[in-house]
Amino acid sequence: MTPDQVRLVRATWQQVVPIADTAARLFYERLFVLEPEIRPLFAHTDLRRQREQLLHVLSGVVATADRLHVLGPALKELGRRHAAYGVQDRYYDLGAVALLATLEEGLGAAFTDEVRKAWTAAYTGVVSLMLAGAREGHQAA
Repeated sequence: MTPDQVRLVRATWQQVVPIADTAARLFYERLFVLEPEIRPLFAHTDLRRQREQLLHVLSGVVATADRLHVLGPALKELGRRHAAYGVQDRYYDLGAVALLATLEEGLGAAFTDEVRKAWTAAYTGVVSLMLAGAREGHQAA
């Protein structure tokens, strides 16, 4: 991520924080609409807790956006767990769509093309680490 992208992600996240639970709820609603077959993966999940975990991860990503490698081990482990739950690689693309749509709705006019690119770069970095973890998990099995 470029320094400008890091700045944009951090600045816009500060606008999301006051509506964080609503944003997390909207994210999962969008995700389930985009791909209904994802919903059963959450059948035994406390969705309130899941939203809290999403916000925690996003906060970590925002805090370390300029040095995402710091989260590398945790994100790889998260990817391994997601693979064990049955998350398919293609679901990550749907996650990007849901996240960007959620940010667009939550940020309104502040969601510019530059902001979209910045969040896409952040998400791409996170997903690359998670997929690496998922692949390492498959190779170890």
